[in-house]
Amino acid sequence: MKFFKSRSEDKSFLKGYLTGQILIASPFMSDTRFHGAVVYICGHDAQGAMGFIINKPLPSIGFYDLLDQLDIDHALEGMREFPVFYGGPVEVGRGFVLHSSDYNHPSTVKINDDFSITATLEILQVIVNQLGPKRSLLTLGYTGWSEGQLEQELQEDQWYVLSGTKDFVYETPAEVMWDTAYEKLGIDPHAISMESGSA
Repeated sequence: MKFFKSRSEDKSFLKGYLTGQILIASPFMSDTRFHGAVVYICGHDAQGAMGFIINKPLPSIGFYDLLDQLDIDHALEGMREFPVFYGGPVEVGRGFVLHSSDYNHPSTVKINDDFSITATLEILQVIVNQLGPKRSLLTLGYTGWSEGQLEQELQEDQWYVLSGTKDFVYETPAEVMWDTAYEKLGIDPHAISMESGSA
């Protein structure tokens, strides 16, 4: 099974709009795949948007399992286990690492000073060898929006927007991330009515 593959990246999607921000699913999210989701937006422009769900760990696979499936040696003692997240319904067999920008590879796409994306096997090996980025988050699949789709969903109050900070993304436990995001916005999600929501 192939989770990662190198490819030439079109970096034009990184400019403007909500790139680098966080989307928090409304309590009234109409798409059941995104109930309770928190999404980091990697790129957003007039052609559409791309992001990763960052608060839904996959129950059936962990980092060690992934390394085993890819035949990557992980015999080093003390290497920490960390979750593999369901990044979204698009290309669910492809792996992505959202990480701090202190690591760079020819295929790395820099989002901003705090975040980059790498989607190669090599980054898993350097993480195993403890030579990778200081902070990282591994997802399988991603979330995508076509032209105008995200804007429409925002108008329909499907999402709230929060500033995308590295501490929030990497340090907030997944199980409380959705609630924590609303706390940061100063909003009680349980008090929002369908008529009064605003993205």
